[in-house]
Amino acid sequence: MRADRPFTSAARRILAAGGAVLAAMTASAAMLAAPAAASTADVATDCTPDGTTACVSPIVLDANNDPLPGIDVTVSGSAFEETITSTDGPVSIKVPEVGAYTLTVDLATVPDGMAPNAQERQVTAQLGSTARGAFRIAPGSAPPASGSTTEPSESATDAGEGADTGEEAEAGGIGADGSTENLSGWPAFSQVWQQFGSGIRFGLLLALASVGLSLIYGTTGISTFSHGEQVTLGALLGFMSINWWGLPVWAAVLVTIVICAATGWFQDVVLWGPLRKRGTPVMQLMIVTIGLSMALQYLIQMFIGGQSRRVLPSNARPVEIAGITLSAASWLSMLVALAVIGVIAWFLTQTRIGRATRAVSDNAALAAATGINPDRIVRIVWTMSTGLAGLSGMLLAISFGSFTWTLGMILLLLMFASVTLGGMGTAFGALAGSMVIGLVVEMSTLIPGMPSSLRYASGLLILILVLLIRPQGLLGRAVRVG
Repeated sequence: MRADRPFTSAARRILAAGGAVLAAMTASAAMLAAPAAASTADVATDCTPDGTTACVSPIVLDANNDPLPGIDVTVSGSAFEETITSTDGPVSIKVPEVGAYTLTVDLATVPDGMAPNAQERQVTAQLGSTARGAFRIAPGSAPPASGSTTEPSESATDAGEGADTGEEAEAGGIGADGSTENLSGWPAFSQVWQQFGSGIRFGLLLALASVGLSLIYGTTGISTFSHGEQVTLGALLGFMSINWWGLPVWAAVLVTIVICAATGWFQDVVLWGPLRKRGTPVMQLMIVTIGLSMALQYLIQMFIGGQSRRVLPSNARPVEIAGITLSAASWLSMLVALAVIGVIAWFLTQTRIGRATRAVSDNAALAAATGINPDRIVRIVWTMSTGLAGLSGMLLAISFGSFTWTLGMILLLLMFASVTLGGMGTAFGALAGSMVIGLVVEMSTLIPGMPSSLRYASGLLILILVLLIRPQGLLGRAVRVG
């Protein structure tokens, strides 16, 4: 929307954003990382991943995608071997170090007349996450003795999303035939289609936060680094509302939106409004957002600790629609995100305040000359944007099962990539950019040999390419500089 701002200034801010976020991620990883125990005696069931712990979780399902208890699965790798028995709920074990592990089904524990779709699966354990391998056991013959090793279609090493103990039941990539790769080593169509659905989900939930970030930039010129922590705050409030206060999910969503929106209003009243009146330059305001981001990060960490927190107490119920298997919570979150995005589009195009917001974003001085109060519009934008970020955080935590205090820090770079790809300050561009980023992040895990832990780096690659090839973004307008 803000076509009157030279791109060079926006580019410097965005590149600075990427550098600062990467630096923060590196510092946090160095602070949290510590050598994992090397002995098998340290193995424990119901593992909770954190900065020093890597977990592996076998998921055993029957033909109806319900948990199948009593099946022994051996986890082996890195001079480590441990057998774990499936239960009615998620179960996981701590592994001594990061790296590749093989999950092998003990066929002797499989009921007569039934067989797994594959006897072995390969997973990659990472610190702060749970690597999951899923098996479907249904009536049929035993799998072939060789060539049965496959890789899950959706890596469950979602450290940034706080992947926990089995919430994402679809994270095994089990198609109708159980296959995930073709003979050439490239993924089968069923796996590509599954990842496409995961990318749409991630893109919709990311868009809720990115649209707010874009509106703030459009009306104030600030690339706020603390927006990621507003996402984490939403996940935290969702966890507290459901698990501590005993609220139903729909009430927890409303409470999260109201409290997060109130924090945005409060920030503008006590911080951003006074700084604007003093004529504080945008660069100094952006530095303030960096300090606020760091303060909020470690305040949240002090409050919930370094462990991941599970939002929904019940196990995920997988639901298949059009060949895509996601948890019921994921499908509902996508519907909520679509409805909210539709309301945002209606608000910006059909309401008086929405049109005033677009006017302020295009030219604040001209908007003021026509009788619009820019300060009032900016306060509304801060309130609405933080509310959207909070909703995004809660829905992400519900969809991916759990979250950690680093959730917003990892998503911030993807949000900046989304708004840059769509066009700085353009709300509809942020939506388009988020969908592209979500698809690229999830689909990148299908590239043979690419570690799933690098999938978020694809957002940085897109950010650089956009700045080099089309700096105004998909829906932005080219601006002459000089």
